[in-house]
Amino acid sequence: MSPEVLSTPVVDTVKQTPDRARSRAQAARRRKAIVLAVRVLLLVAVLGLWEVLSRAEVIDPFNFSMPSKIWDQIWTWVTHGTALGSLGEQIWYTLYEALLGWVIGVIAGVVCGIALGRITFLADVLGPYIKVLNSIPRIVLAPIFVIWFGLGASSKVASAVVLVFFPVFFNAFQGAREVDRNLVANARILGASDRRVTLQVVIPSATSWIFTSLHVSFGFALIGAIVGEYIGATKGIGLLVAQSQGTFNAAGVYAAMVILAVVALAAEGLLTFAERRIFRWKPSDSDS
Repeated sequence: MSPEVLSTPVVDTVKQTPDRARSRAQAARRRKAIVLAVRVLLLVAVLGLWEVLSRAEVIDPFNFSMPSKIWDQIWTWVTHGTALGSLGEQIWYTLYEALLGWVIGVIAGVVCGIALGRITFLADVLGPYIKVLNSIPRIVLAPIFVIWFGLGASSKVASAVVLVFFPVFFNAFQGAREVDRNLVANARILGASDRRVTLQVVIPSATSWIFTSLHVSFGFALIGAIVGEYIGATKGIGLLVAQSQGTFNAAGVYAAMVILAVVALAAEGLLTFAERRIFRWKPSDSDS
């Protein structure tokens, strides 16, 4: 067989590879555009149907309000402020409570999860107590925290911490238990101490487990802050919800929910960006 015949398939393969990658990238971009368009159309359809049914009084506009009134309420809060002060101040106050509770809950959950995942004796001793604490409905603790810490930010931070801690703890615990034993054994053969094994092998291996819990836990932190504000507070989005409910202002309740949804989506976007930057080595869904 001549050299020309042998070299032809190799050249064709080299030429086809960039074209194939380019076509896959274009297909991925088209799919993202279609998904975004369908999402927008679905949202417009739901809001439009809600508006039409409310105006036609098929559903009670007093109880369910309508998107136009919700928008008017948000615009009024933005331009004229709320009864508690500016809207930005209320958002920041709630976000501060949620962020502080989230950070404390994440740190405590990761430290305790890794520790119990690494130390079997500690897990055996504390395991039953953690299960008991996890079985308690954390929302009912919010009134107790208000009694303990008052109407300030501390009670809302405590509510956020207890909601964030357990999902992060269990993911960190499971991540520490699922570490490849061969990696741990090789590290020990190379003379690594328990501290170095934990810091350089266990924690990096459990990072993907931990990040999975972070996406859910920030929403829990917001819930903890809002519930605490709803029960008793001096400012915050939760207090706006309570005041709107007290005055039978359904549009105000929904407007506060929309604001919280925007905050949660922004936080989710930041977490996703951070995760992609940290785990750049992992193939994305579009690459599979």
